[in-house]
Amino acid sequence: MIHDMRLVQRNLPCFVSSVFLLIFMSCAPRNVKFYSADSPHANNSIFTPREFRRILKHASLPQVSDPTNRHLDSEPAAQLGHRLFFDSRLSVNNKINCATCHDPAKGLADGKPIAEGLGTGRRHTPSLWNVAYNRWFFWDGRADSLWAQALHPIESPAEMGSSRLAAAHLIYGDAELRRLYESTFGELPTLSDDMRFPAQGKPASSVDLNADDAAWKSMNADDQDAINRVFANIGKSLAAYESKLVSRRSPFDVFAEGLATDDKNKMAVLSPAAQRGLMLFVGSANCRVCHAGPNFTDGEFHDTRVPTLDGEQPTDPGRFNGVNEVIHDPFNATGVYSDEGTGSLVEFLINNPENWGRFKTPSLRNVARTAPYMHQGQFATLNEVIDYYSTLDKALPAGHHGETILQPLFLSDEEKHDLVAFLESLTDENIPPEWLVRATAATVP
Repeated sequence: MIHDMRLVQRNLPCFVSSVFLLIFMSCAPRNVKFYSADSPHANNSIFTPREFRRILKHASLPQVSDPTNRHLDSEPAAQLGHRLFFDSRLSVNNKINCATCHDPAKGLADGKPIAEGLGTGRRHTPSLWNVAYNRWFFWDGRADSLWAQALHPIESPAEMGSSRLAAAHLIYGDAELRRLYESTFGELPTLSDDMRFPAQGKPASSVDLNADDAAWKSMNADDQDAINRVFANIGKSLAAYESKLVSRRSPFDVFAEGLATDDKNKMAVLSPAAQRGLMLFVGSANCRVCHAGPNFTDGEFHDTRVPTLDGEQPTDPGRFNGVNEVIHDPFNATGVYSDEGTGSLVEFLINNPENWGRFKTPSLRNVARTAPYMHQGQFATLNEVIDYYSTLDKALPAGHHGETILQPLFLSDEEKHDLVAFLESLTDENIPPEWLVRATAATVP
């Protein structure tokens, strides 16, 4: 179901039809199988033609692209981003880096219900696997590109607590970082001039009202713009690195390839339980409605009515605040630091009360490695997640603008087991291991 009004306005007839289709699907009889002799694999598969088509819609991830970042495929940019990802000097206390919360050993997340940096955050740390395919970033979508997202933690007082001036000076003062930066983005400003470029400084913001921006305000507009461009390029280099964190060859992908080509050996990689779970996923359980496409997410925002971690009434506005923040972000895709802002989705965003309390659908790739789950890490295991959707036990009441399509699935124990088996089949962490450790001269690909 689509929630951003730019798309609803353009596709209202399709939107209304989709709603009625989803309601019809949620009420359809469960565990009914249809076999057809005209299926190209009728003799080799337990899947109906409809299930066959739906399964293949989850296969074949496209190549990563981002027109707002012309350096996404640059190897020097990726190498710079790789070094910065593990560099604790980006934080104000020299103790926290991106990998603190996005630990490769923990599924590029942190294994905690709520993120912890310099302080404690409000939400669970999402995994970075396949993050480059997102169109909105963070649980509330307050960034609209991977490079813009990468800038937020550096200046967040709860995460790294540093500043764009300090980040620029770090690049300038480190010979290897400076070499990689200038080979990609061109010459740095003369940051050794402390009168023009103080060592620390950033503009105050809605998330850091207490920021000391006196140093920032002391700079003229051209020098502020120069630092903003360096800061944006730091984000673009981190995005170039993170775009390599792609999971695309899981047992499910091999199975889907075998299904498409009638290769029994490839189809055999998925256990019978995982195949039954896949049948539920694309069929009567309707998981595919939100976890759509080859990255297993619709990229949109939903209120799944999950109880809060403390059992209190929810106070997190979620997407409602995220829309406002991304519209006013100077680093959004329509801004001067974007390499191409024409046609950005931000131009079509209209906020509505129904966005209150909605959070982004995460990808399910490598989901078995990224516990706990939900935007506050409310559920410790995949079994708990599936139990919740099976019963909606302790679900929060549907608000005045809440989604009403969510209905309990009433799964049997065997069906729950099969769904977990399928979700586990989405695991593939097979990328060059040197990208998952701190970069050195010997480990850069």
